Amino acid sequence: MTQAPAVNELIGARVRQHRTARGWTLDELADRSGVSRRMVITIEHGEGNPSIATLLRISDALGVGLPVLVDVERPRAVTVTAAGRAPVLWRGPGGGQALLVAGTEPPDVVELWDWTLQPGEAHTSEAHSAGTRELLLVLAGVVDLRVGDRTDRLQTGDSAAFAGDVAHGYATPAEAAASARFALTVFQPHVTGGRP
Repeated sequence: MTQAPAVNELIGARVRQHRTARGWTLDELADRSGVSRRMVITIEHGEGNPSIATLLRISDALGVGLPVLVDVERPRAVTVTAAGRAPVLWRGPGGGQALLVAGTEPPDVVELWDWTLQPGEAHTSEAHSAGTRELLLVLAGVVDLRVGDRTDRLQTGDSAAFAGDVAHGYATPAEAAASARFALTVFQPHVTGGRP
């Protein structure tokens, strides 16, 4: 599995590269993304542990999509991510994790995630950009899917399609007998960024 410091350094270098390619200052990226200048600096230095929401705001502002910031290699006709090599972009307090296993470049960004949640763990996500859609397939265990004010309990084999442009989240009930694992696909259309 890719180590967190290496992933953070890679993300930092890519953020800096895309920011400077646009001729933006740190303040401009902070303003366009809604992320504090201090956090942008921390990310560009490969330090800290930025949330998925923070990285999404920055990638949206840059118009590159999250996969471009975290992929170790540039896309080719076929890009293979070997088992254990996907970057971990979220870690839960009980050992759960979210791995970004594949993704495409703009303008229509598609992300494929491999999530594990231990009993009692939850992840809340801010609303993504307009038009974002998500697909979730429960591979094992129980997942409580919250979209807006609605919560659905999904069992192994259940799937859901939902709007990702509203606040949403995923959780495994505290009383669950085992961890949950699910595949998540995020489709974010028209990622162009860079607009004033």
